[in-house]
Amino acid sequence: MGFIDWKFLIDTFFVALSGVPVALLVTVISLLIAVPFGFFLALSRIYEIPVLNSFAKLYISFVRGTPIIIQIFVLYATIPLLLNGLFEKYEIDYPIYEINPLWYAFIIFSFNTTAVLIEVFRSALQTVSKGQIEAAHSVGLTTWQAYRRIIIPQALVAAMPNLCTATINLIKATSLGYAISLQEITLKAKVEANFGYNYLEAYLDIFIVYLLICIAVEYLFKWYEKRLSRYQLRLV
Repeated sequence: MGFIDWKFLIDTFFVALSGVPVALLVTVISLLIAVPFGFFLALSRIYEIPVLNSFAKLYISFVRGTPIIIQIFVLYATIPLLLNGLFEKYEIDYPIYEINPLWYAFIIFSFNTTAVLIEVFRSALQTVSKGQIEAAHSVGLTTWQAYRRIIIPQALVAAMPNLCTATINLIKATSLGYAISLQEITLKAKVEANFGYNYLEAYLDIFIVYLLICIAVEYLFKWYEKRLSRYQLRLV
């Protein structure tokens, strides 16, 4: 395999590795934003709350029906225009087009992930018998207490495999952050490759780094799923 520049491969691996904190930061912040919104809209679908239920359905269809790269381009072009118009209206002097792409990444990836989590939470919550809420009410628990102590722990067990998949897909999707000049794994490796056209080595490095991250995340989810196994019996 003399066509591979091994020195470049090794050196660029560590360059790509330096983009891991950004990729993980985008993943964590996006999940922190998406989880509450996804759970709330999942409840709106289960209880068929007017307007919100229709909005959630439309939102999910939009995200499912469009490639994430197109969502990135559309939102990255639209958000600055909206902010610029808003700031001009209220005479706010701020350089909109100098905002760090990281902030746009938080919005874009949480927008996409929320739609995914709506269906994850909806399907998980539906695995828990409705009679358990009624039983909780009969012993004096409020609806919030019933969800916090009984429903959510059980639903979380059912949701873990899909949550793991959604998180791993989100991590892999951050590789598209290069489209908005986000200094993550892919962009850092590609910039290095531009000097000597060592794209094969750069892509191999990107492949290896993402593979290692995803394996580690999958292991963490499996470990946490075992810790939640004490609720498994309640799903019967």
